[in-house]
Amino acid sequence: MEHKCLNCGVAGEEVILLSCIYRGEPLYVCLKCLPVLVQSAQA
Repeated sequence: MEHKCLNCGVAGEEVILLSCIYRGEPLYVCLKCLPVLVQSAQA
């Protein structure tokens, strides 16, 4: 299974992805998109 960033869709073979579980499902986010998602969650 190929893991992709939930925000930009970049594959885990190309960049570092961080994983988390949300509502029982695994999600992945790349380091480039992490600040964007943190800022949007605070708004």
